[in-house]
Amino acid sequence: MASATDIRKSNVILYQNVPHMAIDVEHRTQGRQSGFVQVTLRNLISGVSTKTKFHSNDTVTFCYVESKSLEFSYVDDMGFHFLNSDTYEDEVISADLVKEQKGYLIPGTAYSVLFVEDKPVQIQLPPAISMKVTEASEGLRGDTASNAQKPVVVETGLRVQVPLFIKEGEIIRVNTTDGSYLGRA
Repeated sequence: MASATDIRKSNVILYQNVPHMAIDVEHRTQGRQSGFVQVTLRNLISGVSTKTKFHSNDTVTFCYVESKSLEFSYVDDMGFHFLNSDTYEDEVISADLVKEQKGYLIPGTAYSVLFVEDKPVQIQLPPAISMKVTEASEGLRGDTASNAQKPVVVETGLRVQVPLFIKEGEIIRVNTTDGSYLGRA
């Protein structure tokens, strides 16, 4: 147990028996009252952010956090399988933990996985990833309005809006935060 005043940005604490990461931390004092810590916490299981206050005499439990580089292998009924290239162990991450990130997971690519108390809780994607276009319709001739775009499907099944000149088989860079097209790779 530690004091709430020891919380810093990126620390992981147990809040309501669930691991939460501190996103923003502000230490405040108000006149004659005792100080408090206002913390924005992100639930590492559900991804929901909340703001909460801890008084200076409150205690919190810090979690042991480790980040491992794991290579994505395949998906089956058990979940998403990742290979630890150091120990050659298979780490299985449940499908409900991956959620929206599954469109960015390419077999054979290494990803950083955040572990809390030796349990995987979050896959940390790079800011952008290169993907091969598997389905692309032809751009219509004469359809050259400024920034005209068409939908394509990449190797993971993700749909991305791209410029009309992108063809099937090309490799493009995709922003992992919003799924937007960044350019050719």
